[in-house]
Amino acid sequence: MMNKLAFQNVKQSARDYLVYFMTMSIVTALMFSFHTLLYSKDVQEMFQIAAIMEIMILLATFFIVLIVAWLIHYMIRFILEKRSREFGIYLLIGMKKKQISRLYIRENILLGTGAFLVGMGLGCLLQQILLAVFYSMVQMDYHMHLEFNPNCIRMTAACYGGCYLLALFRCRSRFKKMNIRDLMENQRRNEEISEKHEKEKRLLLPFSVLILLLFGLFLFCYKNWDAGILAAFLIGLVLSIYLFYTGIAAWISYYIRKKGNAVYQGDNLFLLRQFSSKIKTMSFSMGTLTSLFTLALMGSAVAFMFHYFQNQALRNKFPFDVQIFSSDADEDFQQQIALLKEETQVRKIYTYRIYENGTNQVNAYLYTHLKEFGQDYQKADQTPDWDKINRNDEMIYCDYDTYMGLSDYNYLRKMLHLPQVSLKEDAYAMHIKERVYSQTGDFSDQIEVHWAGGCLSFSGYYTEGFSQDGHNGGDYILIVPDAVLESMRPYYAEMVADLQGEAPKSLQGRLDDLEKDMQRDFQGHVMTEAASDTKDGKKRGNSCSGSDSIVVYVAKNLVRDNLIPEIKYMLSAVIFPLFYVGLVFLCVAMTVLSVQQLSDSVKYRFRYRVLSQIGYGRKEIERIIFKQLMGYYMCPAVMALFISGLVTVYAGNRFNFYTGIPISSAVYFLMGAAMFFGICVVYFAVTYIGFKRNVERP
Repeated sequence: MMNKLAFQNVKQSARDYLVYFMTMSIVTALMFSFHTLLYSKDVQEMFQIAAIMEIMILLATFFIVLIVAWLIHYMIRFILEKRSREFGIYLLIGMKKKQISRLYIRENILLGTGAFLVGMGLGCLLQQILLAVFYSMVQMDYHMHLEFNPNCIRMTAACYGGCYLLALFRCRSRFKKMNIRDLMENQRRNEEISEKHEKEKRLLLPFSVLILLLFGLFLFCYKNWDAGILAAFLIGLVLSIYLFYTGIAAWISYYIRKKGNAVYQGDNLFLLRQFSSKIKTMSFSMGTLTSLFTLALMGSAVAFMFHYFQNQALRNKFPFDVQIFSSDADEDFQQQIALLKEETQVRKIYTYRIYENGTNQVNAYLYTHLKEFGQDYQKADQTPDWDKINRNDEMIYCDYDTYMGLSDYNYLRKMLHLPQVSLKEDAYAMHIKERVYSQTGDFSDQIEVHWAGGCLSFSGYYTEGFSQDGHNGGDYILIVPDAVLESMRPYYAEMVADLQGEAPKSLQGRLDDLEKDMQRDFQGHVMTEAASDTKDGKKRGNSCSGSDSIVVYVAKNLVRDNLIPEIKYMLSAVIFPLFYVGLVFLCVAMTVLSVQQLSDSVKYRFRYRVLSQIGYGRKEIERIIFKQLMGYYMCPAVMALFISGLVTVYAGNRFNFYTGIPISSAVYFLMGAAMFFGICVVYFAVTYIGFKRNVERP
């Protein structure tokens, strides 16, 4: 008898809370597919740095488990309140609290199990899509095949089941405290609206708006951020989100009571009363949903930042198939050349030297003018701090300015299919990163290049990608006629190679293995002296790293076909978890919005029936329903778009500043917002159809 009753109630709940069932299935599918990246043997065998992806996915899963547990607890409590009269009647006819509690828990377990099984089926499809996208991002071939790793299934079931059990345990304790009167009056109390302190509540709206405006102003104008100011401002921002809804509900009620001009126009009175009452009863929930929307938008925007970076910028960082650095200017690279000829089909191999003439004019100018350094290399009177510049502790640039001969430069440009450069005998040019040049502009009047024949005149700038993270200079290289090099000293040696076809996957490791005593990074690659912390405290001043940040790669050996997939893997360890968290947060927030409206549609049936009786046609009622849902959905969405838009544009500007990506930071926000609205449209459509069906049901 109890099993039959539980099964019938589950069927009814699945129909009434279809959006909830759908979301739990989607969450299960996302968990299963993303956990595949943790346990897939193929993914683990790809790179030595697979632990990065594991840590990021586990961190994302932790936050997702928290928010899913909150959703399940919210929905179980919400459904309990909606069915409180039903449970009160069960008590009246003689059922015990323990029986009712077991019945309700059994219903939720059946509902959750059904959503889990559907989600696992959907997860198999999503798994293939996710793996295909992942392999494509790291430039590797993927052959479709299902992966049913027992550990992956166990972890998904444990996360999902743990959320349910925790929520059901709290629900059971709630049942023990309730009596017949509480159950019979619970729903009515939930519908009561407090009208106390309305004047004070109205002040909360301008107060919250003021905080939001100050947030935007401080974000773009204030420079001296510290942990205390940031924490205080974030607390104020969160409070403003929650206070906003209390204030706007009070203002709408006040506007209706004062009979404002727009109240009696069209359907406004009906819609305003509906909206005001709903916001008052859900002000805290609406604040929470706005926070979830904001986090989802910011997470997806940041993911798009790194996605755009890996597609646009990595080729500029590694323009050559193979490039090798040596701090020994007399290096002949015989071992490396022999290995390349043994392991690959080589088209061209070219060795050359980088030179110095004992000056550091360009280094000093960049240290004192780039925004990345601020005033670190300036004295209090804003003049260069030559002691710190000459110590060069950070080794962002070499101790001396770096030079390259014109013939070497043109040979390298030819390998990169770039047009040749010509210089007069008494002229020089500069190849500089576009990001750096966009800050400095033309500063040739600050540079003097001397040689035996006199002072060289400046010819021009070049900004194509040229491997300037410590190989062909750090951020820049000065190009001079070959005759000028006779008065300079060799500084360090470089070798580049053009390969036929792709490089073997093991080539980077084989080249690194040739270096016995060099320090290695966490990926196992040999670092240059600028990136190493030598045990004896000594450093080589002819080694540098450049001023890039966010994504920095300073290594002795660069094999493009090995490094780009590896770096894309590291970036994917950021991109995938952010999309994962953003999608789940967004689905959770949309579920709460949709379930609230679908549940209330039964209560609104009488109100819309009255509208029908006073002459409203079906199309007009559908239009009113559309407006009601649109206003309800847009309220948290617009506020979230405003906050996330400010943060994303600011973060995007900083990201572009440090990476040199030539794209408006608003693009990241628009891409995230497009995904946001795509998912919102799906949930809105399901809610709209379900709402109309419930209203029209006799």
